[in-house]
Amino acid sequence: MDNIILFDDPAIRGSLLPFTFTRPVADIRIGILKISEKWKHYSGKQPGFLTQDYLSNKFTKTEDSALMINGAVCPDDELWTEIIELQSSQALFSDQVLIACRTEDSSGFHPDIAKDKERLDTAHKPTIVQKSWNIFQYNAVELRKDFHLVTKGRGSLPISDPFTIVYGKENIFVEEGAVIKAAVLNAENGPIYIGRNTEIQEGAVIRGPFALCEGSTVNMGAKLRGDTTVGPHSKVGGEISNSVIFGFSNKGHEGFLGNSVIGEWCNLGADTNTSNLKNNYAAVKVWDYTKGGFTNTGLQFCGLMMGDHAKCGINTMFNTGTVVGVGANVFGDGYPRNFIPSFSWGGAAGFSTFQIRKFEETAIAVMKRRGMEYGDEEKEIVKKVFELTRHYRIWDKEG
Repeated sequence: MDNIILFDDPAIRGSLLPFTFTRPVADIRIGILKISEKWKHYSGKQPGFLTQDYLSNKFTKTEDSALMINGAVCPDDELWTEIIELQSSQALFSDQVLIACRTEDSSGFHPDIAKDKERLDTAHKPTIVQKSWNIFQYNAVELRKDFHLVTKGRGSLPISDPFTIVYGKENIFVEEGAVIKAAVLNAENGPIYIGRNTEIQEGAVIRGPFALCEGSTVNMGAKLRGDTTVGPHSKVGGEISNSVIFGFSNKGHEGFLGNSVIGEWCNLGADTNTSNLKNNYAAVKVWDYTKGGFTNTGLQFCGLMMGDHAKCGINTMFNTGTVVGVGANVFGDGYPRNFIPSFSWGGAAGFSTFQIRKFEETAIAVMKRRGMEYGDEEKEIVKKVFELTRHYRIWDKEG
């Protein structure tokens, strides 16, 4: 089997910011797994990444011959069969999107190489994450696919708690170390995956499709609607609907989160609420980094896009379709603007810059709580993102 390298498609990566400021496209979680983890299941090998130079120390790749696969593409059985049959002279496409091709030297790879190869078109439409809102939009589809992928041929642990009510028992899978007490789990409309060493506390109500990944906690009285993923080592409470939390993040208190994507190392203060529907029911517009302005999602429901290491204070109110950049700290009365640049400090009353030194003090403390270190690789990535996003912080230029 060839090496697998998941490449960032230049035509897609910018539309997945702010999440791809701090990770390759294939490190995005959708469904139960990250895209890279899905490909590992199919190939049996740990994929490498071809991404931005400043990310390459953390996300490495081989320079040998390899199957080059678009990191925005989610695999399935049919697609994997088509890919492994590719010859070195061939490239697989879905419409105008390059899906995969073989190369003898991955170090010099660029998607334009595929123009010189025989074009093959995939026989079906794979899931391709091309826009930030696709992450929650396609999450239900990927949850169902991943559920079958990670549970195939395995048996679920029983739910032994006599006070937990279960509907659709055959669609619930419980991993080792999970603790569930006095909850309601309804998997009649989609599967529920409960990962290793997780906890579902008393009074929680959960509807599938839903995934609770390793080490995460659902707090007492939480109301978790379908099409939602809670990534590893996170804590959630209140009401959540059709949202994806990448991991290591907290939304532990009351408040509504809907049709949203939350990165890693984020914290939503108590009673934070996101609007996911405009009062006039119009399609939602969100900030598009590739055009430097707002773009129409075509969706009636779209909430909050929050990059890694962002935080918000208690009672924060986010307007429909708000984008919050990496390392932002949002607080105060009223609705802050719909686009909050990375390393912003403030809210509706105005912003200043969250300087690197202060940011790192917070990041060190937050990661230490999870037994992890804010290491040199992370520091270099954050410093690069700070520079890349400097021009968005217009207040630094004022006066």
